[in-house]
Order: sequence, then C-alpha cells, then structure tokens
Amino acid sequence: MSIGHIGHTLLGLLESGPRHGYDLKRAFDEKFGHDRPLHYGQVYSTMSRLLKNGLVEVDGIEAGGGPERKRYAITDAGITDVDRWLATPEKPEPYLQSTLYTKVVLALLTGRNAADILDTQRAEHLRSMRILTDRKRKGDLADQLICDHALFHLEADLRWLELTAARLEKLREEVAR
Repeated sequence: MSIGHIGHTLLGLLESGPRHGYDLKRAFDEKFGHDRPLHYGQVYSTMSRLLKNGLVEVDGIEAGGGPERKRYAITDAGITDVDRWLATPEKPEPYLQSTLYTKVVLALLTGRNAADILDTQRAEHLRSMRILTDRKRKGDLADQLICDHALFHLEADLRWLELTAARLEKLREEVAR
C-alpha cells in the first residue's frame, strides 16, 4: 500500500496530537506548502485512505453549523508506517530523459539553433535563482533550506547547460548520423 508523500506528511503531523482536516491542511501549508498548498479535497481523500488502511482513526466528531467535523488521530500502525517511510531513502532523480535534452536534440535534428535554446534556458534558470536567493534572504531557516535545495539543483542544471553548449558541434555531428 502506497500512501505517498502527502499521506506520510499528514500522518507525521498527527503524531503531535489529534487534528481536524482543516487543521492538518493549515499545518501542512505552513510547514511544507508555501509553493503548493494542499486542496481541502486532497486532505480529505488522503485522510479517508489513511482511515481505510488503519493508519488513522476518528478520535471524535463535532457537529457544527456545517458538515460534521472529524478529528483524526494516528494509530500505532500509522506511527510504524511513518518510521518506515522516514528510514527509507528517496530514489535520486537522475533526469536521464529531461525535456531540455530532448529540445536540444530536436533543434539539432531539425536545423534550428540549439544554442538559442540553451541561452534562453540559462536566462530562465538565472531568473529563478535570483527569485530563490531573494526568498532565501527573507525567509526563516526552513525556507532557507528548501531554497538551498532548489538552488543547488539549478546550479547543476547550469553546469549541464554550459557543458552542452561547449559540446554542441560534436552533438550536432552525432545526432546527424
């Protein structure tokens, strides 16, 4: 059973105590969702799956002016699942079939200017790096760490762009065969 990154994150947030779906969404967005907040439907469908799989239980139901509000609590099985997820390393993403590589090769195959594609992409990477650097400077430690992660990936991409630009003639010869 795979509950995914969001399911495990919500489970981990429940370890500090029972919460309603609304509170889980707010905590997730505050800690992890700056750039991509969760939709309420995503929270409730994930909680339904966690409940079905025995990783959470309903700790209480409150009737209010609107629909009933369920309060969820993590189960021992849920804690074990979070432990296992945290201990499992993430598979590095090698980007072996990146869209950018495909664009460069297609440009060469069709007689277009691949150097222009690399230059445009370099400018876009540098723009993103400026935005992230500004965000990092203004952010708290959590924001600084996530920005560093993104910046390091962008730096690696820039190195690839430079290397590819330097090898463009040789690549043109190889793809023309």
